[in-house]
Amino acid sequence: MTIDYLIIGQGLAGSLLAWELIQRGCKVVIVDNGRENASQVAAGLINPVTGMRFVKSVEVDNLLPTAKLYYTQLAAVFQQTFYIEKPMLRLFRSDKELTHGLKRLNDADYNDYLGTITSPDHAIKNLIAPFGFLEQKQTGYLQTRPLLSCLKAFFIAKGIYRQAEINYQDIQLQSALRWQDISPKQIIFCEGHHATHNPWFSWLPFQLVKGEILTLEHQSQLPDKILNFGDWLIPLNNRHIRVGATFDRENLNTLPTERGKAELLNTLKSVSADLAQATLLYHQANIRPCTLDKQPFIGHHPKHPQLAVFNGFGAKGSLQIPGFCQYFADTLLNDSPLTANIQRHYATHFTG
Repeated sequence: MTIDYLIIGQGLAGSLLAWELIQRGCKVVIVDNGRENASQVAAGLINPVTGMRFVKSVEVDNLLPTAKLYYTQLAAVFQQTFYIEKPMLRLFRSDKELTHGLKRLNDADYNDYLGTITSPDHAIKNLIAPFGFLEQKQTGYLQTRPLLSCLKAFFIAKGIYRQAEINYQDIQLQSALRWQDISPKQIIFCEGHHATHNPWFSWLPFQLVKGEILTLEHQSQLPDKILNFGDWLIPLNNRHIRVGATFDRENLNTLPTERGKAELLNTLKSVSADLAQATLLYHQANIRPCTLDKQPFIGHHPKHPQLAVFNGFGAKGSLQIPGFCQYFADTLLNDSPLTANIQRHYATHFTG
């Protein structure tokens, strides 16, 4: 079988890149091991302004409208809503954070993303906010699991999905690119944290992070808004919330831990004492493919241009991947300049 692109990995990066290339008339096959990946566990949080200093994400003015339109179009195709837009309350944890928030409110570049600051004496019932909070706009979350399920069903119906473990030794580079019975023009690796074991791209400076997430049932009266208090809380409905995420660079496995659960629950109780009685429904863990310079890894291998990577979106995948899919497709098909090109690491990290 001769195709244009063989895509390895059906997480959010691989799925949306495959979708983009198919919409542009390319012949694509997606290979995945069928196991739960980080995209399925992830909260899918979209937050344009992050960090203690309230800094806009890189290229957010372009990436956010692209992502929202992308998920709206996918919702129309599959007759199912995937992106839930919901305001976020950023609870200040110190006077210093409050000062940074006030500074951003006076910056016109942040007008589209920041609302008003509420002082502690006007706090919301059942919410502990001793320094007050800032309302953030254009925030929300992507329901990644149902989206990936719909895309997988679409790929299967088109006969372009294969469930298989990729053995790198089975990939033939000479004299023509080949894997099993497939002869692609290029192979694009969208493997998430597994890329650290890829013989062609393991040299890239990944900075993997394990994160644990809880799904809880509660009886409290909470605002129907995302809460950000160092950790985050997403209200799924009146009685169910998701809370996360831990940040562990040392224990890089996908096993939920008692320590991670306790950490999340203790932080949660500091925000709302009523949630101390919440019932645990699910406890999940996975590994985020973060990068050393906080930018994704996109581009071709320096010695084998028929091999490419599309990876490293970390916790910002739901925001960034739709736009970068379009950028990369433009590069693949029209040789357009590429944002976040891994060429930036050739000299410093690739040893040949």
